[in-house]
Amino acid sequence: MIRVEKLSKVYRSGAASVVVFRDLDLSVEAGEQVAIMGASGAGKSTLLHLMAGLDRPTGGAIFYRDQEITGLGEAEMSQFRNRQIGYVWQQHHLMQDFSALENAMMPLMIRGGDREEARQKAQTCLEEVGLADRVHHRAGELSGGEQQRVAIARALAGEPSVLLADEPTGNLDEGTGEAVFGLLAQLRQKRGLTTILVTHNRGFAQSCGRVLKLERGSLHPIE
Repeated sequence: MIRVEKLSKVYRSGAASVVVFRDLDLSVEAGEQVAIMGASGAGKSTLLHLMAGLDRPTGGAIFYRDQEITGLGEAEMSQFRNRQIGYVWQQHHLMQDFSALENAMMPLMIRGGDREEARQKAQTCLEEVGLADRVHHRAGELSGGEQQRVAIARALAGEPSVLLADEPTGNLDEGTGEAVFGLLAQLRQKRGLTTILVTHNRGFAQSCGRVLKLERGSLHPIE
């Protein structure tokens, strides 16, 4: 499903260069759930941003099936991301004065689809994440765990084939984090999603099919 080849990311500041990683390779099969761990600053979020098309690599290529996305223009990249990738941030980035339903509808409205169809799909996603009775509550009226569930519903509303999650439980207490992580696992299985997530929680990571550690610019398997 996803193939990363010789990926490099170098930040430049004046004459100085900071190499995040160079010649990084990764292959993820369709339906696989992969966890990426590593120390703070190792480049985990940078890697996820590159795979989501939110940033451009310094070198190398990223393929989704047989399509290379690193060469897409901005408009093509935005369209690809909207239709193929669901992204869950550590910070939920919801619009606080909008309802849970309106937030979940947003990717579909950006796509330019029918509003009623978008509403129905978003409501179904909110029901899937356990918020059937909270769809009309404003985001600011929801708990942290509920807001993250809305963010997951928003990520899934566009029916992506890939779900990328960057520390999705990082701002939640242990119990709520466990519930959200379990929900992600259930949704992956139900929808047949290919999932890559970044986490510092070893217990959560070890429940995934494969665990990788990003260290010194390379990915290494963790048994």
